[in-house]
Amino acid sequence: MGIYVEIPICASMDELWEKTQNPQLHQRWDLRFNQIEYLPREADEPQKFLYRTRIGFGFTIDGNGESTGNRDGDGGARTSSLKFWSADPKSLIKVGSGYWKYVPTETTIRFFTWYDYETRFSVLGKVIDTCIFRPLLGWATAWSFDRLRLWIERGIPPEVSQVRALVYLVARSTIAFIWLYHGLVRSCSITIPSNWTFSAELAHQVRACRSR
Repeated sequence: MGIYVEIPICASMDELWEKTQNPQLHQRWDLRFNQIEYLPREADEPQKFLYRTRIGFGFTIDGNGESTGNRDGDGGARTSSLKFWSADPKSLIKVGSGYWKYVPTETTIRFFTWYDYETRFSVLGKVIDTCIFRPLLGWATAWSFDRLRLWIERGIPPEVSQVRALVYLVARSTIAFIWLYHGLVRSCSITIPSNWTFSAELAHQVRACRSR
């Protein structure tokens, strides 16, 4: 089952194409990659590229990709197809392929992607992919598309929108923690007598907490 993400963006085709096809701009908004480098090529050769993703603790995953063609469709639509692979033994992705599609409407451009891949590590790799990696990759793709939309429509650089999102996440998490603390922890709090004697009053407080 492949990953599909779609978003409408108010932009010209030229601007959207430039921000998605230029590797220096692409790597700014796409959370899946930290570095994208196009390799030299002859005029009649497909465009090949290298990509790198930081996974934390100083580790990176390197891979390769190749554009398999761009096609213009009816009504000004465009499609960009590619395949990708990684020989890095740390990479869960072994080989895959996908496309980007740009479909103009009256007010926006429907920008969407579909891609799928094969995994390493046999059955274990498939389990990790199904339960953890693929949902996270789909989420990262959707967030990346929204960062691109904010960059084009509102002029918010991807780096700024990422910081704002993290601040929002921390704020919401803090509020949730405070709510849980006041709603659960303090409602079941028990006052221990200063002499540490388990009196009848303490036992009564324990029974009252358990009954809630």
